[in-house]
Amino acid sequence: MAATEMSRRGPRERMVFSAAQLIRRDGVASTGMREVAADAEAPRGSLQHYFPGGKEQLVNEAVGWAGRYAGNRIARFLAVLPEPTPSGLFAEMVRQWTDEYEAAGFARGCPVAAATVDCAESTLSTREAASAAFSTWNGSAALALTEMGVPEERAEALATLMISALEGAILIARAERDIRALTAVTRELGPLLDAAVSKAD
Repeated sequence: MAATEMSRRGPRERMVFSAAQLIRRDGVASTGMREVAADAEAPRGSLQHYFPGGKEQLVNEAVGWAGRYAGNRIARFLAVLPEPTPSGLFAEMVRQWTDEYEAAGFARGCPVAAATVDCAESTLSTREAASAAFSTWNGSAALALTEMGVPEERAEALATLMISALEGAILIARAERDIRALTAVTRELGPLLDAAVSKAD
């Protein structure tokens, strides 16, 4: 969400978006409600109004937003490809991150992954929100693969492979401060994905 687009959103939407961005950078434990309100330029008193469930509710909604955002991006990635292919889709998924890291550094990761690491064992509702977010993303990717000719019985598993490879590469890239892992998974996974497309007789 661009800054101009964010300014057109109401305070509730801005706080969910800001929470997702702060979680991407700092994790759940280091993201405070007051910091979210300040980042979203929302009245501090609105936190209790919009999120009566407190920080847990806000985090869960931010995770849900991130899953929907990732799922919706699949169609946008396909739209820029002259000829949609599974490898092309995956390359676009990865390029979003290589572009960010080359332009802005390695400070931010995936908010769903961050929430999973921080809360999977301590907060059931957040673990469930993260699971649902990954499921939303996976479903969008699987549907796209099916539409490109990957058999349905393989599409879901390959979508999981794509997301797992991307998430792992993001972690390695942030640790190494280098996009090496991201370019490696693009190069190595692409042929496998394209080979899964059923050829018409």
